[in-house]
Amino acid sequence: MLNFQNAFSGRVPPSKPAEQLLLALLLNYDTCGLKALSACLYVTPLPIPPMPTRSLLPVFRLALGAGLLAASLTAQETIKIGEFASLTGKEATYGQTVHKGTQFAIEELNAAGGLLGRKLELVSEDDQSKAGESATVVKKLISRDKVVAVLGELTSGRTLEAAPICQMAKIPLISPGATNVSVTTKGNYIFRVCFIDDFQGTVMAKFAYDSLKLRRVAILSSASSAQSVGLAKYFHERFTAAGGTILAEQKYGEGDKDFRAQLTAIKASGAEGIFVPGYYAEAALISKQARDLGLTVPLLGIDGWESSELIAIGGAAVEGAYFSTHYSPENQSPAVVAFNARYRARWGEDSNALSALAYDSAMVLADAIKRAGTTESAKLRDAIAATKDFAGATGKITFDAQRNPTKSAVVLVVKNGKFAFLQDVNP
Repeated sequence: MLNFQNAFSGRVPPSKPAEQLLLALLLNYDTCGLKALSACLYVTPLPIPPMPTRSLLPVFRLALGAGLLAASLTAQETIKIGEFASLTGKEATYGQTVHKGTQFAIEELNAAGGLLGRKLELVSEDDQSKAGESATVVKKLISRDKVVAVLGELTSGRTLEAAPICQMAKIPLISPGATNVSVTTKGNYIFRVCFIDDFQGTVMAKFAYDSLKLRRVAILSSASSAQSVGLAKYFHERFTAAGGTILAEQKYGEGDKDFRAQLTAIKASGAEGIFVPGYYAEAALISKQARDLGLTVPLLGIDGWESSELIAIGGAAVEGAYFSTHYSPENQSPAVVAFNARYRARWGEDSNALSALAYDSAMVLADAIKRAGTTESAKLRDAIAATKDFAGATGKITFDAQRNPTKSAVVLVVKNGKFAFLQDVNP
């Protein structure tokens, strides 16, 4: 290797043509350029003695251009995968849990060598649990970060904001938990790894009628959530079709804190149970206020209840409540046991439906990239659509023509301050 101290001092002249050219390049470049080039060569910039060799400037420019191109190619060596989630705000426990599942998948994939000879880079954005923010951060992921696909969001409303943007850009989007039926109707680049609301609403109606033997119930849903509105509709249809009666249907708005007026009307109706298709923050407060009003009937919820905050906020009021979800770490299938053990070793806690779905969304994408042999958007989209019998943490995943998976659900009950597995419900 050329000794630059000696070469510059003239004590040891460069002997090889390549060394002579390199020295000439260094001596004819300005200080900033020298620093940049020498940094690439792991040498320390030195004072430049006057030594005009202007004839080599075109060569230097060519070499500099090649160096910049090489640096650009190096920067692009990772495969960038975008993620958007509610990392802060009122539904932060959702986003943080989902992020753990996604990050865990990326870590495992990179530990196994990455994909297509390249490492994966997860680019995460926080939508702050705010309406409208998802569109902003997804545009950023696509236009600035140049991600090859987007993972997210967990909630239906925020996924519906992002889906048209991904569809227009022809960037595949895979949602871990957006269950609203209309999500995948936004275009053929939109996928999900969770069951959909018509199935979840049917599951809870069937559970209420067949397992709990309820015949007269009430529904308390969010008027401002597409998911909640859809679930209320599907529950109503299935429960009444089975022979049950809906005695009252009450509404609330996202972020409401006082539900006493609605609960008072439900109590007056004589309902034997209450179906609350909402998120954990409102569900916990509804449970507390229902018990305060003397309502002791069973409370039934959805996957949006699955957060440790439900118990932290609701306390004893949520004890005995039931909700449907996608996965339980208590399931003793070999795949679930193995996944949960690895997850616990990484994060020091059990997995849940949200982290498992997020993990599956990343792994389904990775499987498609491998099969496609490229990250080119159209070929990647086709490979995702062709996913069949993929063995995920939450079960086997095969996409139908609408890019929805056919999967079973589980019903959990809050027991002794924990979520306990109760039963499987198949499609």
